[in-house]
Amino acid sequence: MADSDNTRTLPTVTRGDFHSLVAARLPTHVARSAAENSLLDGCYSDPALAAWHLWRATWDRLSESTAQLQHLETSLFSAGLSSSSDHDGSRAYNEALEVEDRAALAEELAAQALWLTPAPSIAGVAAKLDAIVTRNQPSLICSDEPWPQIRTVLADLLKIDTSADPSPRLSG
Repeated sequence: MADSDNTRTLPTVTRGDFHSLVAARLPTHVARSAAENSLLDGCYSDPALAAWHLWRATWDRLSESTAQLQHLETSLFSAGLSSSSDHDGSRAYNEALEVEDRAALAEELAAQALWLTPAPSIAGVAAKLDAIVTRNQPSLICSDEPWPQIRTVLADLLKIDTSADPSPRLSG
């Protein structure tokens, strides 16, 4: 069975970290209650935020499919498999590999669309910066330069946006 050629660096943790803080501060799904939507209407006029939401959904699917593939790899390689379970395991692994490949392609296309989308607000710029940091840092808590500094800049952008505009543009 061939190893996956996984050249993407994905976080091992997808919640409870700095990125979930960013995601909580950026406007969430448009299908909120009518009262919340009316307060956030101006925020959704930023096409970069819409592109970020699409990218974030594809990133989450890619992270989930990668985790599933890693789980299958661990279970296949750590257990002594009989020939019948080896065949079933190989099939499940190949299917999971295809799912991950499709998710990676969708995420790449969504990221490219995000980079090409203009960001007319600080929230849009912060969303683009979040995607860059999420995709490229070696780990969620990497202390090597420039990652801590970039995370600080992102946090500063979010603070500026919420202090510059009293509307709940970035509230979660």
